[in-house]
Amino acid sequence: MPSKLAFTCGDPAGVGPEIIAAWLTAHGDEAGEVAVLGPATWLATLTTPAEKIAVGRAEFSATPGVPSGEGARVAWAAMERAAAGCASGEFCGVVTGQVSKGALARIGYAFPGQTEFFAARWGGDPVMAFCGGRLRVVLATWHVPLCAVPQQLGPQVLRRTVAAADLLGKAEGMACPRIGVCGLNPHAGEGGLLGDEERDFLNPALGRLRADFPGLSLCEPGDTLFARALRGEFDVVIALYHDQGLAPLKVIDFDEAVNVTLGLPHVRTSPDHGTAFGIAGKGVARGTSFANAVKVARRLIAWRALG
Repeated sequence: MPSKLAFTCGDPAGVGPEIIAAWLTAHGDEAGEVAVLGPATWLATLTTPAEKIAVGRAEFSATPGVPSGEGARVAWAAMERAAAGCASGEFCGVVTGQVSKGALARIGYAFPGQTEFFAARWGGDPVMAFCGGRLRVVLATWHVPLCAVPQQLGPQVLRRTVAAADLLGKAEGMACPRIGVCGLNPHAGEGGLLGDEERDFLNPALGRLRADFPGLSLCEPGDTLFARALRGEFDVVIALYHDQGLAPLKVIDFDEAVNVTLGLPHVRTSPDHGTAFGIAGKGVARGTSFANAVKVARRLIAWRALG
């Protein structure tokens, strides 16, 4: 198995480069096992045994807090290099720095996020998930308008999501993960009084999946499910749309949570925060989420190696 875990810099004007530099300093004994991808001028400032792989124009230098088209091109190039390295066997996985979706869109990047980019490069059926803190959350849908969510929650999407939640729990050490599923409507539909999606198709589909996933619940009220998970009743929570899962996660685990892309042939994790241009270069960015992203990536790589 290849030994190098790739780190992409993200947008070089954001906090990614300083967080990576701090991790390399604090984990010097592990730095030789990683490859860092970013602009040559930044890589030249790093004193580390990590492999350095330059992307973008050799003379480019980012200004912290000032995003640019050239910086977005560097972020994109780092993603392309990491994706190709994983596909060729050069890297065993990738921890991605945070990018500016707006800056990338302005230079022609056609994906809504990094999740979709890596799925396009590697193939697979991606599922967005989060762990690393007190909660484990898997999303059934993510970068879609709220009005489009019910139409996307068909049997195939539900099976894919439940299988990903089961995999995440097992990779985290649970033999039979207890998976709680948020309802789509208030009070999980209240028997059809507040919406009929749970009664008409969500619960029947989840019931059929219980034969393969015995720890799976039917739809539970989303306003209490996360509290129940925190009390230990569930190992993994499935949220049916983006903010249903991310709002409680970021209240509880803002500095610790890790974004994990499941369902792909290679491991990809990322800190669950943005570029933070407003604090870039000020020395106040917290690296806990990035450090957790490295730990989670290594756990997933080791779990996959066991077959």
